[in-house]
Amino acid sequence: MIEPRLDNRPCGGKYGDIVQAIGHTPLVELKRLSPKPGVRIYAKLESYNPTGSVKDRVARSMIEDAEAQGAISPGQTILEPTSGNTGISLAMICSRKGYPLKVVMPDNVTQERTQLLHMYGAEIVYSPGAQGSNGAVAMALEMAEADSSYYMPYQYGNEANPLAHYNGTALEILEELDEVAAFVGGLGTGGTLMGNARRLKEEDPDTKIVAAEPLQGELVQGLRSLDDGYIPPIIDLSLLDRKIFVSNADAVVWTRRLLEEEGLFTGVSAGAIASIAVRVASELDEGNVVFIVPDDGWKYLSSGVYTKPLDELDLDSASFW
Repeated sequence: MIEPRLDNRPCGGKYGDIVQAIGHTPLVELKRLSPKPGVRIYAKLESYNPTGSVKDRVARSMIEDAEAQGAISPGQTILEPTSGNTGISLAMICSRKGYPLKVVMPDNVTQERTQLLHMYGAEIVYSPGAQGSNGAVAMALEMAEADSSYYMPYQYGNEANPLAHYNGTALEILEELDEVAAFVGGLGTGGTLMGNARRLKEEDPDTKIVAAEPLQGELVQGLRSLDDGYIPPIIDLSLLDRKIFVSNADAVVWTRRLLEEEGLFTGVSAGAIASIAVRVASELDEGNVVFIVPDDGWKYLSSGVYTKPLDELDLDSASFW
C-alpha cells in the first residue's frame, strides 16, 4: 500500500545542535491575498530559523565554507558588515564554534538588534546611519584592509551566500510545489534572489524571478537600491526577469496587512516583498507565486511600525530605524 503524501509534517526533525536546525522552514499559503482562484500565493517563513531570519542559512554556509577551505582557524576574529540579521546569525554560529565576531553596523538600527548581538557576544562598530548598509560595507572593507588578522566572509561577494539558497531554500520549495510560476525576493545582498533563481530556473526556465527593490534614497530596512551606487558582486542581473520598485511607506502598509489579514508577524522587508508578490500574482491567470519572508517583527518593535498611526511615522527619516 502506498502511503499518502503528508503535507503537514508533525515535527521539524531531530538535530544534534542548533546550527544543524537551520533551514526546513514552513511554506504557507496566503489565501486572503490571492487575487484570482487559479493563482496561489505562498510565503516561505524564514523567521522559523534559530535566530529568526533567513541569514542563518547564509551565515552557516559562509563559515562552513571558510572552514572547509582552511581560511579560518580557531580563535580568529570574524569581521562582517551588516544591517543586523547577518550579524546576529554570525554571532550565534561564531559563539557555538569559538570565533570572536566584530560587526560593522549603521548606528540607527533598532535597539533589539544591538541587544541580540551583545547577547551572542559580538563586538559592534558603528557606521553613520545616514549612509545605510553601504556605509557599513565601506567601513568594514577599510578595517579588513588595515588589519590582515581579520577574516571577513563578506556576504556581498561570497558565493557561499547564494549557494545556501541554491542547495537549501530552493530545494525546499521544489519539494513542496509541483511548479513555481514566479519567485519574489527582496534586493539586498542578492544571495536569496541569485541562489533561488539559478535552482528554480534549472527546474523550469519559465519561472519568473522578480526583485523587490526600494526606490532610490528610500531606506527600506534590509533592502537596497542598486541606484544608490553599490552593486554587490554576487548579483547577476541577467537572472532577474523584473525589478519592481517599492517605497518604505508601501512596505510598512503591507507589513501591517500581512499581520492583520494573514496573521504573519514579519519584518518590514517582508511587507515590501509581499506587495510585489501580490502585484505579480494579479498579472497571472494561474500558478504558484512564492515570496520570501526574511525575518519576523520582533527586532522592529521599538520602531513603532506595528502600532503607531502611519501619519505619525517619519518614514523618510534615516533615524526611523
